[in-house]
Amino acid sequence: MSSSSPLRFLAPGALLAVLVAVFLVVQSGTSEDSPTPTAGTTTAKTTTTKGRRTYTVRPGDNLSEIAQRYGLSVEALQELNPDVDPQAIRTGQRLRLRD
Repeated sequence: MSSSSPLRFLAPGALLAVLVAVFLVVQSGTSEDSPTPTAGTTTAKTTTTKGRRTYTVRPGDNLSEIAQRYGLSVEALQELNPDVDPQAIRTGQRLRLRD
């Protein structure tokens, strides 16, 4: 029992390294997507629609709401999307917002 192999630390060390790597990957992915505000600061979400060319339809959307949200008329939205049936837009469908 006096001869202990240093290889006995290999498996726990590898497990620890994998856990640290997974933690770092998850942490870096969440910190970029949603920054945490600090005490005393306010966050405001600003959306610029000037450069946006397409919109992906979400559940509950309709053409008039989408047109209003992006400063278009329903007619203009229909002209940009002639293949879209205004009465049957589907979730996940992409609509053009400008040329």
